[in-house]
Amino acid sequence: MPVCRESFSPALFPSEGEEGYIPYSEEKGKSISELLHLLSEKHQLSLSAYEKILQERTEEDEELARSLAKECTEKHYGNGVYTRGLIELTNYCKNNCYYCGIQRENAEVERYRLFKEEILSCCEEGYRLGFRTFVMQGGEDPYFTDERIVDIVTAIREAYPDCAITLSIGEKSRESYEKYYKAGVNRYLLRHETADEEHYQYLHPKELSWKRRMRCLQDLKEIGFQVGCGFMVGSPHQTVKTLAKDLYFIQEFQPDMCGIGPFIPQHATRFAKEKAGSLRETLFLLALLRLIKPNLLLPATTALGTIDEHGRELGILSGANVLMPNLSPTEVRKKYLLYDNKICTGDESAQCRADLEKKMKAIGAELLVDRGDAKKEKESEIE
Repeated sequence: MPVCRESFSPALFPSEGEEGYIPYSEEKGKSISELLHLLSEKHQLSLSAYEKILQERTEEDEELARSLAKECTEKHYGNGVYTRGLIELTNYCKNNCYYCGIQRENAEVERYRLFKEEILSCCEEGYRLGFRTFVMQGGEDPYFTDERIVDIVTAIREAYPDCAITLSIGEKSRESYEKYYKAGVNRYLLRHETADEEHYQYLHPKELSWKRRMRCLQDLKEIGFQVGCGFMVGSPHQTVKTLAKDLYFIQEFQPDMCGIGPFIPQHATRFAKEKAGSLRETLFLLALLRLIKPNLLLPATTALGTIDEHGRELGILSGANVLMPNLSPTEVRKKYLLYDNKICTGDESAQCRADLEKKMKAIGAELLVDRGDAKKEKESEIE
């Protein structure tokens, strides 16, 4: 398997003829289906091969990719689907990402924060329902200082020593990340959004930096977290070339988790009238990610279920193996709208899990009561 590179920069993506470009001789003259089989076997391709696959694949190729991905998932994880209990801490955010519904300048948002007691109550209910991972997600809210986060994490770790704790609260200093890790956080999710620096700046204001995002991801991995990154499918100004870079970045960075979902416009942002990402493209990319990293923890996201009634089930059938039902109090869920028409904002946590169990059973999958750590290569091969 490929190993993580030590650092990331635009030079990660050399063009043919440039220093650092490594053509893979095995790819030459191969059809798309042959490239997919090669990816399934070797788990890596050149940047140009990813571009070719994305540009030239047919519906038959997409079906092949999903079939290979499903086979790969079952080999490493069986028919089990891991669940994470999502707790949306806060919809305050100091940033103004152009695609995000809780961006700083959106005056329509009714802001809220969950406090320690409320968060612990969410964990208590989640544990009773069978969740063994709690994911605390929120905007970059200055209220949640390192001290407050460490206090919350310490309380959860003491109450639920058999559970994994995941944070997804944005860009922080290395020192802050180290404090979270020491307090008991196991995983950290930080979407890279796009592996193309120019595209990143199109989606974000000038004060946000692609290089800083890459640095944060590298810090997290070096500290010892199980690290998750990810990107939107169909975001404004996304191209075959930028998507190929995303796939190549995942190949080189080797994250433990990768969250992708279709871009869905939010009515109060500058991208309100942009076209949403497609189900078909998202499912194909899920399949490719599974082939790139067979033991990847790969969610079928809420956004996927938002654009299609059966989106999450189709995601599981395309190589995903994680679902993230919402444990947040029902009275705040409609306030945490990163995009329009988000599903499951009114369902009780128990009802949401019960519904997912039925849906998974209908496609031959099973929700697990498990921390759901990424399996090591040798471990998955033994099984």
